[in-house]
Formats: sequence, C-alpha cells, structure tokens
Amino acid sequence: MTLRISVIGTGYLGATHAACMAELGFEVIGVDVDQDKISRLSQGDLPFHEPGLPELLVKHVRSGRLRFTTDYAEVGGWADIHFIGVGTPERAADRGADLRYVDASIQSLARHITRDALVVGKSTVPVGTARRLAGVLAAESRPDVNVELAWNPEFLREGFAVKDTVSPDRLVFGVDSGTAEARLREVYARALGQDTPLVVTDFETAELVKVAANAFLATKISFINAFSEVTETVGGDIRTLADALGFDARIGRKFLNAGIGFGGGCLPKDIRALQTRVSELGLNHTMDFLHNVDDINLRRRDRVVSLAHQMLDNSVAGRRIAVLGVAFKPDSDDVRDSPALDVAGRLYNDGAEVTVYDPEGNDNARRRFPRLGYVDSVADAARDADLVLLLTEWNEFKALTPADLAPQVRGTRLVDGRNVLDHAQWEQAGWTIAALGRRFDPAG
Repeated sequence: MTLRISVIGTGYLGATHAACMAELGFEVIGVDVDQDKISRLSQGDLPFHEPGLPELLVKHVRSGRLRFTTDYAEVGGWADIHFIGVGTPERAADRGADLRYVDASIQSLARHITRDALVVGKSTVPVGTARRLAGVLAAESRPDVNVELAWNPEFLREGFAVKDTVSPDRLVFGVDSGTAEARLREVYARALGQDTPLVVTDFETAELVKVAANAFLATKISFINAFSEVTETVGGDIRTLADALGFDARIGRKFLNAGIGFGGGCLPKDIRALQTRVSELGLNHTMDFLHNVDDINLRRRDRVVSLAHQMLDNSVAGRRIAVLGVAFKPDSDDVRDSPALDVAGRLYNDGAEVTVYDPEGNDNARRRFPRLGYVDSVADAARDADLVLLLTEWNEFKALTPADLAPQVRGTRLVDGRNVLDHAQWEQAGWTIAALGRRFDPAG
C-alpha cells in the first residue's frame, strides 16, 4: 500500500517537501494554521519563488495526490508518516532558536494521531530538542497507538530545492529503532537506489549535522572575506587568491567567493542559535570563533556603503544609486537578512535616491523596505544613476557589459559587490569600478 505522508508547516521547507513527496509517488497532505496559505497552495499558487516547484505543485494538486488542510484531526487519522517542517526563527532576546512552532506542531499532532505512525523532524533545531520532543510525543499520544520520533535534517539550497529533495547529495536518519529506520528507507527508496550516501545515527548527531554544515559554510565565506580586507589594504587579486586556494582538494573552490557576504533565512540564524545553545550547555568558549565569522560578514556590508560614499565624493545625499539585486542569492526571492537589501536601505537612510531591480525579489523587498524605488528592469534602475551597485549575482547581471548601461547612467561608476564582472573590460570602457577585495583609490 502506498505510504500516506503529512507535512506539518507549508513554508519554504514544508511546501517543497510536500510537493516532492508527491512527485515520488506518495499521497501527501500539507498542514498549516494559516488558512490563506492553505487556500493559495490548494489552488496551485506557490507563495514564493523556487525554480521547478510551481510545476510540481500544480501537477500534483490537479492529480489529487497532494492536498492541503488546517485540520490536525484529519491527518492524525490518515497519515503513516508525519514530517515536521515548521520554522525556527531567531529569538530577539538571545538570538537562540525559537521553538514555539515546533513544540506546538508536535503537541497538536500527538493529540490527534489515532493510528501507529512515525513523526519525522526536518526543522533545524538546537541539539537536545529531538530527545525532548520524543518524550512529549510519548506523554501526549494515545496509549493505544505506537508513535515514534525520528530526525531527518534538510540540506536544501534555495534555487535547487527540488533537486536536493528528490535527489539529495546525502541522507541523515536520526533514529531510536530499526522500525523508524525501515520506514525512512521506504520514503527515500528512490534516492537510496541511486546510491545516495546514508548516515544512520542518533538524534543528537542528526541535529548537529545541519548546524555544523551551515557553520562551516559561513566560516568559509567569512574566511575569504577576511582576506578581502587584507587585499583591499595592500593590493592583490582576491579572485586569483581564491582560485589558488581552491586547487587544494582539502579546501575546494566552492564558497570561496569574496563579496558582500551571506544572508538568508538559514546561515545567519543558525550560527547564532548554535552559539546560544553551546553557551546553554556550559561550553562558553567553544563557538567563540563564530562571533568573528558573523562580524566579518556584517563588515562587508559596511565596506559597500563606504565604497558608495567614496565613489560619490564622500556623500551620497541627493545622488541617484541603482541597486541590481536585493535577494540574498540568485534564483530566490528571499530577502531575509539580505546584505543587498541592508546596503540599499542604509544608503537610502544616508540621503540617496535608491532605485532597485531584482528579477524575483522586488515584492518581498518592498514589503520590508517600502521607501526604496522599485522598477522592473536593469535599464529603469540605471536611468540617470550616478552609481550602480551589483549586489546579487543573477545571470542577467553577470552578463552585463558597459554598453548595456552607458546609455542610461549619468555617472559611469560601479561597485561589483559579488566579483562577477570583467573589471578590465569596464575600466577600458571608461568606467570607475570598485569591488570587494580590491584596493580602491578614489583619486584614480
């Protein structure tokens, strides 16, 4: 019999997982307390941008294999496996992970499960959470049903989430029994049949894998950006330096891209939550280096703002600045903790007239910072601009040439915040160009 799967939480993680589970052949229900979100998804309307996902959503809503509800009672008596994909945002008070939504989903589910089931956590949580939630499930579930917990962390990359779910680069099962492992093997049979690496471990290791991966990636990005601060002072080519490092198989070239730093809904909050959690465990200095990782990342935003001021005679007040890209990365509309949007907002607050174009991120950015000017093309953004900032490395922007912008701009000045342009080409065309990791002399 085909497994019946519920996915609790229909945000980025949950909606992606639900549609991909339907694509793998399972019957799926997505559950959320937000009726508006459920109504939109039920009509095949995806409320965020993710390549390939709208097509899967429409396909499986129409086939009947995927549906959505707000009713925990409906799924409690229906599904064999319940995936938890709710958010764990940053707490304002101490920057730890806010587990209210995870706790609420587990408690609501436990009270409504009427058949033997496996509950599988996918949300990113502090170590120790799964063990505690297993106790909550045992205490809250009906005595006549067997409900187990497993932890199966997600490793989705925005822009590649469908591939990462259907054909992951690895799977991690945190389990307490062979029964739970067998059920997860059934869910991921296709990926395992393609020799996807599988790690079967305990709850604690499964929880730590995700935050350790994000902490390492954040550290690697800040490492090359720390060297950017050096090359900005003494000279040198940060891109060549990164290339040379990348030839070392122990290091690798990926994520060694100097620029304005990382953002989004995962890396910043996860490294902060990890620091908070290890402090709670009495390991007060174990993750101290992540403070520096975070500080380096934030300083890159300061550097872009400083470059903008330098390029406009030390004052941006009254000057028109074109910002190309406000999503935190290409192939996404996510502007959470976006360094690009932060830079745009700070320049506006310094008195600049800021005009923004992002292929997918404008609407979300407008909701967070409505005072910026939002337009629908590069040409509109660049019109009469005194300065152009390239802050998200969309392919559309990487392909730009000086001839594309020259007819629109008022001043031929550009900051390459992602180090993706051919700087010599722009300089030969008469542009003043600055970039992160590159020494800049405002006097020329």
